[in-house]
Amino acid sequence: MIFIFGIIRYTNSAKMEEGDQMKTNAETLKTATFAGGCFWCVESDFGSVEGVVEVVSGYTGGTSENADYEAVTGGKTGHLEAVQVIYDPSVIGYTELLDIFWKHIDPTDPGGQFVDRGSQYRTAVFYHGDEQKRMAETSKSQLNASGRFSKPVATEIFPLDKFYPAEAYHQNFHKKSPVRYKLYRYNSGRDQFLKKVWEKPVEKAETTQNRIYSKPSEEEIKNRLTPLQYKVTQKEGTEPPFDNAYWNNKQSGIYVDIVSGEPLFSSLDKFDSGTGWPSFTKPLEPDNIVEKNDNSLFMVRTEVRSRLGDSHLGHVFSDGPPPTGLRYCMNSAALRFVPEQDLEKEGYGVYSILFD
Repeated sequence: MIFIFGIIRYTNSAKMEEGDQMKTNAETLKTATFAGGCFWCVESDFGSVEGVVEVVSGYTGGTSENADYEAVTGGKTGHLEAVQVIYDPSVIGYTELLDIFWKHIDPTDPGGQFVDRGSQYRTAVFYHGDEQKRMAETSKSQLNASGRFSKPVATEIFPLDKFYPAEAYHQNFHKKSPVRYKLYRYNSGRDQFLKKVWEKPVEKAETTQNRIYSKPSEEEIKNRLTPLQYKVTQKEGTEPPFDNAYWNNKQSGIYVDIVSGEPLFSSLDKFDSGTGWPSFTKPLEPDNIVEKNDNSLFMVRTEVRSRLGDSHLGHVFSDGPPPTGLRYCMNSAALRFVPEQDLEKEGYGVYSILFD
């Protein structure tokens, strides 16, 4: 297999059916791009992960049309040393790759990684599409809220533009020159730092709900949400009935806050209220729900908001079906649906048991 500029190419097969199978396999693979300092180390770390098919060292994030090792290390191009991770999403998800990435870098250092200083050794996530962007931003917010670091996460998140594979002698360097690589890695201080940080107990780390999820900055919220999502969650707006994403959604899964990601409702408690908005008999996580008196529109209602994201979600009424008699009437624009089959890879695996 040969990897060229983000495209996977396969050598000719002697048998047509083998070639067809290889093409099919290639079409199911996905790509993730990370910058974590020296690409020798990042390539080695990802190369040992189950589900990762190939890792390519290279350069990205700069402004020049070409990039090579001499120009990049000289700070002339603005590129970062990075790796592209080719993976099988049926084996490992993007969220899991992000977790691995964080645990192999110092995400709080904006000036480089360990002994390697300079802009080319900064850390960054380069996303391939909106879904990776959302997952990367959520993962970064969770890390910031985890209490693991005393300083804020400095790792930046960018859209991927061009990726330039590094010179051949840099590829699989840890295998080609194992002695030199091990010596470099030890002297870099990378593993010593990671052991100290990730073996350190975090106070109240087991109380996950109020530490993993958090409200992003106002700027990040504006950039992430659509105008309707922003109007509903931040300005107490209401979307039109029967013309929204989830009013008639019958899939199994959970609904989370579009802003913070905190789990809110389950499809198991969803019912057809005839109102044209998604309705539930009860919250999935009552602690993630806040109810407030709403005296607007010349009536008394009970507003429902998310606790950590502080998003306006909708209202709750006492005309619902058994067993609660409640109708949590929510705005689809305030929610994100996570299908049952995606719970594990998106970090909500604890709720899989609900659908067994």
